[in-house]
Amino acid sequence: MSQYEPLHRIEPVERRDAPEPEPDFYMPAMPPLGLIRAIERWWQTYRFRRQFRRRFLHLLAYDDHMLEDMGHCRDDILWASRLPLKEDAEQALEQRRAIRKAAQQRRRR
Repeated sequence: MSQYEPLHRIEPVERRDAPEPEPDFYMPAMPPLGLIRAIERWWQTYRFRRQFRRRFLHLLAYDDHMLEDMGHCRDDILWASRLPLKEDAEQALEQRRAIRKAAQQRRRR
């Protein structure tokens, strides 16, 4: 490779729909690239879910009225914090919040 050839840039991990660039060479001792990508995605998902739980647990220090103003419920936050890491607590919490709002609207009618 000469100094005048453009450098290959690696795409950010957030762009999952774009195909990953293939290396210019493949060493026989390298693990399959699909395996490496799968492990990277798993690790990022794991870190994101742990960080979400860490951000939401500090909300338990607020009283129930403050949590209600924010649109949360103490029981829901505790429930979401106990979910296994393979489940997305943020989506589960949103679904549970939507069910609770729908039930409140039915009671008002």
